[in-house]
Amino acid sequence: MSTETTKKTVVVVGGGSVGAGIAKSLSAQLDPSKHRFVMVTASEKYVHLPGTIRTVTTAEGELEKRVFIPYGDFLKGKGEIKHGEVASFTARSGGKGTVNLASGESLEYDVLVLATGSKWPGPFELPTGGEKLQSHIDSWRAKIEKAQSIVLVGAGAVGIEFAGEISDFYKGKNVSIVHNGRLPLNDVYPDRLRNGLLTKLQRRNVNVVLNDRLDDYTPSEDGTVTLRSGKVLNADLVIPTVGGTPNTAFIKASLGEDVLTASNYVKVLPTFQLPSHANIFAAGDIIEWKEQKQAAKAAGHASVVVKNVLSVLKGQSPSAQYKGSYEIMVITVGREGGAGYFGVLWGLIFGDWFARMLKSRGLMIEMTKGNFGF
Repeated sequence: MSTETTKKTVVVVGGGSVGAGIAKSLSAQLDPSKHRFVMVTASEKYVHLPGTIRTVTTAEGELEKRVFIPYGDFLKGKGEIKHGEVASFTARSGGKGTVNLASGESLEYDVLVLATGSKWPGPFELPTGGEKLQSHIDSWRAKIEKAQSIVLVGAGAVGIEFAGEISDFYKGKNVSIVHNGRLPLNDVYPDRLRNGLLTKLQRRNVNVVLNDRLDDYTPSEDGTVTLRSGKVLNADLVIPTVGGTPNTAFIKASLGEDVLTASNYVKVLPTFQLPSHANIFAAGDIIEWKEQKQAAKAAGHASVVVKNVLSVLKGQSPSAQYKGSYEIMVITVGREGGAGYFGVLWGLIFGDWFARMLKSRGLMIEMTKGNFGF
């Protein structure tokens, strides 16, 4: 029997903030003579999501050259990166399973980690790379530049940041946000933060419509849209900014609908294991956990997953448990403003200077490259 066939194989599916974080930490702790490590990602490059809003808004600075980051040898020779989409996978009780790529290639695994993140609508439904990706970016830049009246649907973090970018780079445009809540963001966050962001948007002449919905995203021939309340807004372009949905269709197809909630999130134990599959883990945006879906949670998820995968490889019962994380968020409002929130003590709120220093100007690109070693 060859050495390769006796090695235990760990496969991580997903190369975003959680998947790449797990891959970097876990591969560094595995012995290549005993283990094979593979990260499978559909994207040709790491997608730095916080930078994509500005990237699709303007060609200024050619951000696509910095926001889509080559993985390079960030695993330091201790693992493989395979670029491809996972079509399905099999799970065998107490034994090896198989990951099947859309290309036809198959990978056997002893431990599988699922970290496929969210699927995003509209501008953020990004092709995996190459000319299609650039064409997608160019197309949205042209739509935004051409439109005089833009309606954003959803005033969560994405909608707020998008409104900030458009109002920053195209000061003459009529920008509206339609949100179904009483204030921007959701009730997890304090009203002081939410009112502050509302004021920042209104100072930029962004029309924020609260407690209302838009059902039909296609503007009428006269260049308007009608909200559920009957209110009419001018709109040459409607951009969905309602947030992502879990990228779990292939998991449901592989393991059945019982592993997911009604909202298509993966059910997990506090160890991040799937309840009926001790050698399969899930983490990041795809899991059912009472917390906001944010990249800030990545390190906490990765730490628990890595410890428990190492335990499984040693034949031990995983003992590390995820106990949640405090909420932390930095939202940009253009290149010079925004707000930060840390859900500790009484809830710490920071203003423009903090957002500008940490995120608004540089979009945390260099920080991310440094953290991952890209």
